[in-house]
Parts: sequence; C-alpha cells; structure tokens
Amino acid sequence: MSLFPVDPVTPPATPAALRELIENRRSVRRFTAEAVPDDVVRDCLELAVLAPNSCNLQPWSFQVIRDPALLARLHPICMSQNAAKAPLIIAVLARPDTWKQACQNIIDYWPEPEVPARIRNFYNKTAPFQYNQGPFGLLGLFKRQLLRVAAWRKPLMRAPNSRAQMRIWAVKSTALAAQNLMLAFQSHGYATCPMEGFDEVRLRKTLDIPREALPIMLLAVGRQDAKGVYNPRLRFPLEQHVTWL
Repeated sequence: MSLFPVDPVTPPATPAALRELIENRRSVRRFTAEAVPDDVVRDCLELAVLAPNSCNLQPWSFQVIRDPALLARLHPICMSQNAAKAPLIIAVLARPDTWKQACQNIIDYWPEPEVPARIRNFYNKTAPFQYNQGPFGLLGLFKRQLLRVAAWRKPLMRAPNSRAQMRIWAVKSTALAAQNLMLAFQSHGYATCPMEGFDEVRLRKTLDIPREALPIMLLAVGRQDAKGVYNPRLRFPLEQHVTWL
C-alpha cells in the first residue's frame, strides 16, 4: 500500500503530444536576449517539483539567476560557452543534506486534516534511521555491517548507507526534476541547455552554494536564436541499450 494519498485519475496527454514535446526538445547553444517572464519560470518550477522522488523527501533546490551582472560573472565560469549567454540560468542543486527537515515537512504540510499514524511513524522513525549516516558516517558504517548479516535471511534495501550513497540518492531524484523542468520550458516555447561544463569551485563562491549541496547542472533558458542547435540529433540504435527478458 502506498504511503501517500492517490489523486483521482485524470485523462493522460496523448502519446503523440508527448512525443512531439520530447522530440522538439534539443540542447540549444545560442539564445536571443528576450527575457523569460517570471510567471513562466514559476510555472515551470512548479512542474519540476512534481517529479517522482525518493520517499517524497524532495532532495533538490534551485537558484534562479536573472541579474545581468551575475549572469556576466557566470559566463567565464561556464568555460565561456555560448549557452551561458542565455538570459536566464537556473542552478539545479541536489541536496543530500535536507532529509531531516524534509521528514518534518511531510508532517507539517500533510494535505489532510489528520496525519495517518503510518505516515507519522515512517517519517519520525523509519526514514530518520534510513537516511541518517551519523557523525563522520559512522552510523552508516554500522548499518552496512548490520545489513550484511540481516540480508542472509531476506532481501533488504541496502542503500543509502554512506555519505557517498546519499549523494547518489539525491542526484537521482534531482535529475528527474531537471527533466521535468526542461520539458516544462519546452511546452512554453522556451529552449534549454543543461550545462555540466563549469568550474565548480568558482561557481560555489559566486552563487554562495551551501557546502553539502551538489550542483548537478546549470540550466540555460531562453528563446532559441538562429543556429542555436549545432548538429542533427544522434542517438545510438535502441538495440544497443535494451534487453528484453
């Protein structure tokens, strides 16, 4: 049984409409100077955070950068690539450090008058034990040893039980939100380019990124300029990546 309430079934988007949206999304390298309206940005962020995520702990945050002076400072940090000249850049951050507050947020923002006992128990006891790695990761080390013994009897979830696994845990959910964000902008007629080419040390100093946060991409957003897409799309044959069992 799911821990979360189920919304009424709504009619799905047609496969053709979804295919068109996804096929039209390209990584655009050149943008016009036209600003992206704040209401569009907010709508797209609202759609981004509807992405599925681990235990609904929503381990992400976003920094929306519109100030021209700050954008100019980011350009060399992004290896002076053309995409970094976009009128809007969103820093997409994975947050392996926010799980504790998120557990409390689930209780505080529960969308019903009463929080079910199973929900309160899970986020007050089970989740804190699962995600807490302890000082210097020592609790995670203890849990890994405990699991090695307990897993002889039955299948068990073996991660995240280290700080490194927590980083992977947060990045996976944040990447899902980032894809939602790109498709949301595409639906509004704005192009995007997810940039991984940047100097992280300088980026952290420029944007004052929290120490535990992980910048997984800088998303350039704007209207596509002429020759914004450099090359035709190339994907390897599906058969190279799919196994039917």
